[in-house]
Amino acid sequence: MRFLAASLALLLAAPLPTLAAESPAPAPYAMPETETWDMTSARGRTYRIFVSRPAGEAPEGGYPILYVLDGNAMFAGFAEARRIQGFGGRDLDKMIVVGVGHPGDQVYDPRRMEDFTGPLVTPALKRLYAKYPSGGRDAFRAFLLDELKPAVAKRYKVHPQRQALYGHSLGGLFALHLFYSYPGAFDTIVAASPSIWWDDQAILSEEAAWRTRAEQDGKLARRTRLLLIAGEFESDGSIAQDSAALAARLAPLSATGLRSEFLLLDGESHVTVPHRSITATMRAVMRWP
Repeated sequence: MRFLAASLALLLAAPLPTLAAESPAPAPYAMPETETWDMTSARGRTYRIFVSRPAGEAPEGGYPILYVLDGNAMFAGFAEARRIQGFGGRDLDKMIVVGVGHPGDQVYDPRRMEDFTGPLVTPALKRLYAKYPSGGRDAFRAFLLDELKPAVAKRYKVHPQRQALYGHSLGGLFALHLFYSYPGAFDTIVAASPSIWWDDQAILSEEAAWRTRAEQDGKLARRTRLLLIAGEFESDGSIAQDSAALAARLAPLSATGLRSEFLLLDGESHVTVPHRSITATMRAVMRWP
């Protein structure tokens, strides 16, 4: 009892440590197995490039690779999903994810509208978005295909055929544009919640021209897989209906070898589709041949 009393007295007499002295200064979190750099395009626009890559040696032939548009918003979800899949036993972690974004902390940079769209045709849309640049998709496509992809291939061992692209919303519209106009640029295209409604559905003319060519040349239809994704609650607008209608129009081309799939995510809205679509996208990327 005397020992306990003496110990208590010593504790009470000892100076209390200050929290400030022992608490470490907060530091930014660095996501494991990732790196980032800025890259300026030939036209002088700077993009922030995010990369998630497996540790260890690349497999023979190189890693499959997934390019993710709107990297500021989408990359972190895809990167952590890729890393944690190492515990899943299905090798979904054995890929490289490249996010294409913009410098700064904005989730969606206004510059995306210029990157993902063609020149506006509809007068009402021209008036509505008069303050925002648009119509720069050709320049962004050139950066993506002719500058970024070769730069990534120099840094990492990637499979030259197993390359995929993911785009959501206007990014999904751009993904469809590449599917129609640059077949074979990617082995797999994932168009999530594509804004087919944009500019009075101007993308439909590209689809019609591509479908005519594909009906005449089965090799064209087999060059790229297509995964369409939409959310159940996007039926309040036109996105879910437009995506389902596109899937129905493409279905007959399966006879010529087109591999296309439509996934409707129950309970999801426009802003929740991206994270729910991650695993399905990763599975699509890993399909081979």
